[in-house]
Amino acid sequence: MPRSRIQQSFDKQGLMATLGAELTHVEPGFVEIVMVPSAAVSQQHGFVHAGAVSAIADSAAGYAALSVMPAGSGVLTAEFKINLLAPASGDRIIARGRVVKAGRTLTLSQAEVFAVKDGAEKLIALLTATMMTIHSRDGIVD
Repeated sequence: MPRSRIQQSFDKQGLMATLGAELTHVEPGFVEIVMVPSAAVSQQHGFVHAGAVSAIADSAAGYAALSVMPAGSGVLTAEFKINLLAPASGDRIIARGRVVKAGRTLTLSQAEVFAVKDGAEKLIALLTATMMTIHSRDGIVD
């Protein structure tokens, strides 16, 4: 699984670009995405908005799943649940997605989201997701 496959797909996501998110680590079954907080992704109290946290967590879980899917496949989120454990504030927000169980059609993934402040990581969210492998559908590849 070449990193380039995941990077090329990630680069097509307008939302990740809008959020200022960056793909920082890829290996089979694991993906890390980093976002630097800014006013553009904040909520009314100055924390990173839960929607932005959810978006990078979903993408990390989804790309972790794609990293173990056959070439030419696409991935779509079938469902996810997120627990927000603490306000998202810090120097960076990191989502680490990993595959829990890969199947032929459905893959269970999880993402942990951390806020980094002064070099210390604090767990702020936990996402579990079901990802669907898509084959032979126009426009849904990688």
